[in-house]
Amino acid sequence: MMTCDPSPTVLITGAATGIGAACALAFARAGWRVGVATLPATRADADAVAVRCEALNQHALVIELDVTDDASCRSAAQTFEQHMGRLDGLVNCAGVTRFIPHADLDALPSSEFARTNDVNVLGTFQMIRACRAGLERSGRGAIVNYSSIAGISGVGSSVAYAASKGAVSTLTLSMARALAPHIRVNAIAPGYVAGGLPSRVLDPEALAAVEAKYLETQPLKRLLHPDDVAALTVFLIDGPAGITGEIIRMDNGLHLNG
Repeated sequence: MMTCDPSPTVLITGAATGIGAACALAFARAGWRVGVATLPATRADADAVAVRCEALNQHALVIELDVTDDASCRSAAQTFEQHMGRLDGLVNCAGVTRFIPHADLDALPSSEFARTNDVNVLGTFQMIRACRAGLERSGRGAIVNYSSIAGISGVGSSVAYAASKGAVSTLTLSMARALAPHIRVNAIAPGYVAGGLPSRVLDPEALAAVEAKYLETQPLKRLLHPDDVAALTVFLIDGPAGITGEIIRMDNGLHLNG
């Protein structure tokens, strides 16, 4: 069912929890209709996010999506645009990692490297490709990808994760060139985000140690939260039309230590 609502729309992958969920709510507050894309395993969380968006008087559509499956990406983009009547923004938030010491090369199996790359890099590319036509039809199309300071400095949860996020940064530059002049493409490279992906893969003791380390080492003695990243995401999608091909670090000044 196509709607005639003229308000803009954004499709967000990995939107059931963490930064993706915060983005969905931030866009709803800003007057955008939202696509909450999620794996089936987190459908209940995605439904709850959609309910919160609806409570902000913005329509939300939950779409089950596997970004590693090209057919699933194309179906999600088509379903969203048909339902909403337009596609103005894409936020590629879906991502995976495991914490593996960088020096322990034998602890990083090829299968884990491939899994990380498939979700973080291939999934981002496939969603951009699937959404390209709709974003071009919009006349204001914009994309935000999530890189990481891991992809800039070679740090982070694993070598595979750092490599994948470096690839996302390069992919952002390539897509900004390839999709101009009709679609803007930028990336955010966050540092550690409390309530983000690490909180779902670390046990409480390890998580507390990580957070204590960042509070000590970051020039700004605070932790980033999903709402911080969401606010920058809305700015890049909805904001100045002259920004494209940027990878913006958001790390409480951690890069100043290097």
